[in-house]
Amino acid sequence: MEFACCIVKTSLAEDGNIEYKLKLVNPSQYRFEHLVTQMKWRLQEGRGEAVYQIGVEDNGLLVGLSEEEMRASLKTLRRMAEKVGADITILREREVDYDSDVPRKITEVLVRKVPDNQQFLDLRVAVLGNVDSGKSTLLGVLTQGELDNGRGRARLNLFRHLHEIQSGRTSSISFEILGFNSKGEVVNYSDSRTAEEICESSSKMITFIDLAGHHKYLKTTIFGLTSYCPDFAMLVVSANTGIAGTTREHLGLAMALKVPFFIVVSKVDLCSKATVERTVKQLERILKQPGCNKLPLLVNSDDDAVTAAQQFAQSPNITPIFTLSSVSGENLDLLKVFLNILPPLTNSKEQEELMQQLTEFQVDEIYTVPEVGTVVGGTLSSGICREGESLVVGPTDDGKFLQLKVCSIQRNRSACRVLRAGQAATLALGPFDRSLLRKGMVMVSPEMNPTICSVFEAEIVLLFHATTFRKGFQVTVHVGNVRQTAIVEKIHGKDKLRTGEKAVVRFRFIKHPEYLKIGAKLLFREGVTKGIGHVTDLQAITTEENSLDESLGPGHLTF
Repeated sequence: MEFACCIVKTSLAEDGNIEYKLKLVNPSQYRFEHLVTQMKWRLQEGRGEAVYQIGVEDNGLLVGLSEEEMRASLKTLRRMAEKVGADITILREREVDYDSDVPRKITEVLVRKVPDNQQFLDLRVAVLGNVDSGKSTLLGVLTQGELDNGRGRARLNLFRHLHEIQSGRTSSISFEILGFNSKGEVVNYSDSRTAEEICESSSKMITFIDLAGHHKYLKTTIFGLTSYCPDFAMLVVSANTGIAGTTREHLGLAMALKVPFFIVVSKVDLCSKATVERTVKQLERILKQPGCNKLPLLVNSDDDAVTAAQQFAQSPNITPIFTLSSVSGENLDLLKVFLNILPPLTNSKEQEELMQQLTEFQVDEIYTVPEVGTVVGGTLSSGICREGESLVVGPTDDGKFLQLKVCSIQRNRSACRVLRAGQAATLALGPFDRSLLRKGMVMVSPEMNPTICSVFEAEIVLLFHATTFRKGFQVTVHVGNVRQTAIVEKIHGKDKLRTGEKAVVRFRFIKHPEYLKIGAKLLFREGVTKGIGHVTDLQAITTEENSLDESLGPGHLTF
């Protein structure tokens, strides 16, 4: 019996990685080849992942299939997956009420391609939350595979400095990896694996960016959010303290930078059910406020977790809320199910477009490694970077770009030959002088002829300021991986700004020129003063002007 079934003509179906099928019972050879081609397309759209919903009509009607038809359809789907080198995992089954005496079901199936040549799907998740909310402990439990003892044992492997171990507080940015194989099983350090082994056996990687919760490390947290370009943010709230300290501030940062976020209420083992409910209600109230305008979705079951992952990626207004414990392990599996299914934000077409552009790599970290030399860490914003490639890095203090060669590339702690747009990695630069580099620089293709500036204009909204914001005021400006003090030179059309007001403002960097792009998101702060906006205009310094003005020194650059 051959049953012709169509793709549902919805916004999801034409593009995207979700496919609706009524049934796949004994297709002819020609039909089977067509279905396999369709699966390849869906996997390409989802960058290695696709979701098949079996038992759904082409108009979206939930018809359901009998036990026998479902078994035959899943058998066909398994054959299709084998043909394209993928694995299938049943996410959930649901009975539907349809005019029939026989019970009918619909089944949702995750199809994931076994990774070839390091092309695993990589999602970056920034971890936010107040100090002592349990961020590092939760990451320790997820990535090490062992529950915490209630006194912070799980987080010890995550700390990078002695003072962090002594105080129990994160002050720097650390990266942790959690893998999922093609069958959807967790791959972490629990089986005494190395990072290389985790990368090799995973078809999907979640890189957690562990940020600092304490207010005095706020600039580090902002740098982590702006420069590492996370796909999602996980806001951790302690069930016993609720929304306290920097929680609101971190929530505001994620919203200002338009990073989709979900919430984890931790430490539920420490408090009563009523306290947990009160914290969740408090969160729901804040999320529904006009400033946030989010739709909270409390996750209590596997079914909720699957729904949350799919809705979250499709609609920026949905905010899933998990309640869990890193000590008892309560509801920890729901978070793993959610992370396993969470699809990427960009589809393959957008990725391809970025890869067509010229190479641009943001420098976020600089190290010196014995026997390797200078190493830089960061994200490839556009293009492709290969081992042995020649690039230019800058701008230096006097606005120049210096030539260098990429000796080797490492991604998620394992060697990699080619780096593609959107991926984070470390590049070894051999004997290049480390003192010439700083955070905020870019490594670009020599053909790019990059524009740099000391003066730029931005359309801003002043979120908070105690008095009036006027000409001459100094603020720390964050634009991507750039972080520098700038002075307000002019506020267009106004003498001063008050909290909540909008204006176009001209800024001048006080130290050295930077590489900026029009349209880039901007965040600035100084004490309690905070504002957001985007770059609207650059007063570019060309490379030729720079070399002409060199004799005047870096303080006398002309425009």
